[in-house]
Amino acid sequence: MRKVKYLIIGAGVSGLGFANFINSKDFLILEKENEAGGYCRTIYKDDFVWDYAGHFFHFANEELKNFFNSKINQEDIIYKEKNTKIFYSGEYIDYPFQKNIHQLPKSEFIECLYDLFNKEEKDQYLGFEDMLYGKFGKSITNKFLKPYNEKLYACHLNDLDSNAMGRFFPYADIKEIIDNMKIETDTSYNKDFLYPKKGAITFINALLNEIKSEKVVYNQEVVEIDLDNKIANTKNESIQYEYLINSSPLDKLIKFTDESEFIKHKDKLTYNKVLVFNLGFDKKSHVQDVHWLYVPDKDINFYRLGFYDNILNSNKLSMYVEIGFASNEDVNIEKHLDLTLENLKKMKIIDDHKLLAYSSIVMNPAYVHISEAGQKVKDDKKKEFEDKDVFTIGRYGDWKYCSIEDSMLDAINLAKKLNEEC
Repeated sequence: MRKVKYLIIGAGVSGLGFANFINSKDFLILEKENEAGGYCRTIYKDDFVWDYAGHFFHFANEELKNFFNSKINQEDIIYKEKNTKIFYSGEYIDYPFQKNIHQLPKSEFIECLYDLFNKEEKDQYLGFEDMLYGKFGKSITNKFLKPYNEKLYACHLNDLDSNAMGRFFPYADIKEIIDNMKIETDTSYNKDFLYPKKGAITFINALLNEIKSEKVVYNQEVVEIDLDNKIANTKNESIQYEYLINSSPLDKLIKFTDESEFIKHKDKLTYNKVLVFNLGFDKKSHVQDVHWLYVPDKDINFYRLGFYDNILNSNKLSMYVEIGFASNEDVNIEKHLDLTLENLKKMKIIDDHKLLAYSSIVMNPAYVHISEAGQKVKDDKKKEFEDKDVFTIGRYGDWKYCSIEDSMLDAINLAKKLNEEC
């Protein structure tokens, strides 16, 4: 039986981040796919550079900035000031919707403003949808916030906690909304971003740079974990560990350790899945200054799309499109590709464009549903796991809405804690 001090499940940003910052080199990373990166993998097809999903990076932490600056040539990075829009009733308005209602037709602007001033706030909200009505009023919620988030999360919004998106939700009070009508401001966490010319895999390669190849085992999926004896079983071998670092989805970790506990809690740990199309066309679109676009219209199958060509300054339309599904829904890729192309024409993003290349990815899970019941399960299980020297980190391991940077900071902070203790 192989023995290791730190057994790391998953070679995404969290698992690789931990491996880079833990002092001991007595670790092993198990990755179920045939390559590292998780959802930060990159696809190269013909002349196009695509990621598994739209990833744009916003590093605020100096330690992470310095880490990547030391490993990546700055000439390989593009820096942009974000330009995002909402496609609403055939027009483009600035994001976020609630701060730019003055760009709507006069009658709709008056509706939004009236409802904003007459909203009924509460001390406690029943859920995310209830919070939207309480903080933004009926019109802003019904025109954008509710339909867009329903398309994204593919669930009833009151199934989500009122603070489900945390600091990533663009809250705005009445004063900010009114002030923005005269002087536009962007206080969002990602008003500037950077993107590698060769795609998100650039950051994964930087994380892999100092890790010896024999420390990562690919096509190796954990199927069972014995917490008491500290043994993880794959289909091929058993591995004894001192500490287990998990970055796979929390519900899977629970299932690995106790099938009955998984069945007991699976209705509380819910999520959506997202079909991502990467599309490459023979020429540019007329939309040449927008980086990504939000689409609340329920008659259009996708909720968001982004323009790689507008970021990489390339001469052919290269884009990603994201479509949300409930976790138990069937995904008909051919049907949605046809529908996507039809809707892109309807939106006049393409006309007689020829599709040269495409790829499709189903992210499952994509966005976890943050709920009070789910967070209670997470907190309880994390305590149980940590008592057995099992730590679960990252967007999926910690079952939360967070950035790529946040996932890496989880890994760094855990590594520092264990460096001090061990």
